[in-house]
Amino acid sequence: QVQLVESGGGLVQPGGSVRLSCAASGSIFRVYLMGWYRQAPGKQRELVAAINSWGNTNYADSVKGRFNISRDNAKNTVYLQMNSLKPEDTAVYYCNLVRDGGSYWGQGTQVTVSS
Repeated sequence: QVQLVESGGGLVQPGGSVRLSCAASGSIFRVYLMGWYRQAPGKQRELVAAINSWGNTNYADSVKGRFNISRDNAKNTVYLQMNSLKPEDTAVYYCNLVRDGGSYWGQGTQVTVSS
């Protein structure tokens, strides 16, 4: 139905930046929301940022002022620009899409913030 492919993760230095991408394909219609979640080992999966069909955004308190979510509707792609990265940002980041037919997840991409 819907396939989500994340890219852009890797190793980054504290204070550095990285941009994650999530490209959607398949039955892309009536999309209500796209967002990014993350999960660190031993922790609950948490919402990082989301953007809805009207362009409204929502961020976790821990990333406000540092991360920015955006979308390219023509490419069915959502981005997460991550700045001023901290070691506590280390996690697997998952793309999520909600449409009329359900909710879908990408495979995840690892982001490691370390010196």
